[in-house]
Amino acid sequence: MEKELLQEDSQIIVVILIAIMVLLLMAVSLVLFFFFSRKKIVAAELEKANMAISYQRDLIHGTIETQEEERKRIAQDLHDAISAKLNVVSLSTNVLIDGKLNKEEQEQTLQHILSVTTKTLESSRRLAHNLLPPILENFGLQAAIEELCDEFISSKKLKVNYTVVYHDFFSKNNELHIFRIIQELLNNSVRHGEAANVVLNINEDDKELIIEYSDDGKGFDIQSININKGIGLKNIESRVEILNGILSYQSEVGNGATFTISTKKT
Repeated sequence: MEKELLQEDSQIIVVILIAIMVLLLMAVSLVLFFFFSRKKIVAAELEKANMAISYQRDLIHGTIETQEEERKRIAQDLHDAISAKLNVVSLSTNVLIDGKLNKEEQEQTLQHILSVTTKTLESSRRLAHNLLPPILENFGLQAAIEELCDEFISSKKLKVNYTVVYHDFFSKNNELHIFRIIQELLNNSVRHGEAANVVLNINEDDKELIIEYSDDGKGFDIQSININKGIGLKNIESRVEILNGILSYQSEVGNGATFTISTKKT
C-alpha cells in the first residue's frame, strides 16, 4: 500500500516538474519572442528615423545649393548689368574731364553716358524685381503671379492659361516662396521642357492652397530624376518643405510634366 502511494506521489511530482518545465519553456519563449519583436520594431524605427534624417539632410543641401546658385546669379547680374556699365560711364567721364574732345565729340560722349546710365537704371530695377517683385510687396501674391504669367506670354516663349484664386492668408515670406515656386516651374518648362503651353490653376478652400501645374514639354523620366535631381527641382522641394506643404509630380519622356502642390493655411 505504501509502495503504491509512493509511486503515485512520484508520478505527481514528475507531472508537476514537467508542467513547471513546460511553463518555464513557454515563459522563455515569450520573453525571446518579445525581445526579438521589440528588436525588430526598434530597428524599423531606427531605419525610419535615419530615412527622415537623410531626407532632411538632402533638403538642407538642396536649400544651400539653391542659395548658392541665387548668389552666383545675383553676383553675375551685378557684374554684367551694373559694374561693367558703370565702368564705361567712369571711363567716358574721364575722357570728358581731360578736355581733349571737340564739341561734337563731347556731345556724343554725353549721349553715350546718358544711354549707358539709362540702361544701368533699367538693369538695377530688373535686379531688384528679381530679388523681391514690387508688385508682390504692394499688391499681393495673386497680382504678382498674374504679372509673371503675362510676362511669359508677352515674351512669346510660352502660352500660359492661368487661373488664380487667392486671398491674403500667408505671410509675405511664404508668399515669396510660392511666387518663386511658380517662377521656377515656368522657367523649367521653357529651359528644360521646351514646352509651348502651360496650364496653371491656383485655388483655395477653407483649409489649404492648391497649385496645379502642367506643361506639354518633353517631360522626364521619374526614376532618373529621383536619383539625380537638378537644382530647379531641389529648389521647388526646399520651398515646399519650408511651407510645410506636399509636392507630387508625374511625367513621362515626351509627354510633358504635371506638378501638384498643396499647403495648409497658416
